[in-house]
Amino acid sequence: MALLTIRNMTVRFATSTGSFTAVDGIDVTVDKGEVLAIVGESGSGKSVSMLAAMGLLPDTATVTADEMSFDGQDLLRMTPRQRRRIIGREITMIFQEPIASLNPSFTTGYQIEEVLRFNAGLSKRAARARALELYRQVGIPDPEEKLKSYPHQMSGGQCQRVMIAMAIATNPRLLIADEPTTALDVTIQKQILDLLMKLQEQTGMALILITHDMGVVAETADRVQVQYKGKKMEEADVLTLFERPSHPYTRALLSALPENATGDRLPTVGSFLEPEVQP
Repeated sequence: MALLTIRNMTVRFATSTGSFTAVDGIDVTVDKGEVLAIVGESGSGKSVSMLAAMGLLPDTATVTADEMSFDGQDLLRMTPRQRRRIIGREITMIFQEPIASLNPSFTTGYQIEEVLRFNAGLSKRAARARALELYRQVGIPDPEEKLKSYPHQMSGGQCQRVMIAMAIATNPRLLIADEPTTALDVTIQKQILDLLMKLQEQTGMALILITHDMGVVAETADRVQVQYKGKKMEEADVLTLFERPSHPYTRALLSALPENATGDRLPTVGSFLEPEVQP
């Protein structure tokens, strides 16, 4: 049985002139200990589908699904209070912009201790000790001092490590990482990805990695799901996807990789026509 199962999820947003569909009949499954990469260009519904699963979309969004379950528990039938026992504890998420995700008015130590006290029920002293342990685990230098630092006093890479520390604080069974390296330079990107994969291997948690970087996918994923304009185009294990992509959109994505260039210019994915959804 899959750890997370989503079947036929649709997300619509109300606007002043009507509504639009951001996610159109998406299916997502991830098994225990598996690394699933969800890939596609901006606007393909990658982040929205996972935010919908987390219950983090605004009131303007309407989410429907035939099934949304976590380890056999029906998320659709749960009350908000029941769902909060899972979201933020057993399922956690790292967001795209680390500095924007942290409150500038509080120290990073206060913020991670708040997570531990609320979601793990730790005392103030125990939360501080656990926060220090987590900062060491994710490789934040001088952790005692960094607990006292505000987000603007830390680099982007350090702030992302804080976000990772928060996400793993409750020993989640599923971690969703939404473009975790977008705002970071290339060197720091590799460090963050290496850290995520090391933590995933150590803890055995499942990992959903949302990205548009096919190079990252090749290095990290067990299985890949390709999305385009809110629909799933293709799903395959990582070797099959790179060696024998079956959908023209996937082939277009792969042909745009620099190493696959055959001339002076890279092919553009933007010229790709509306695809037919594969059965």
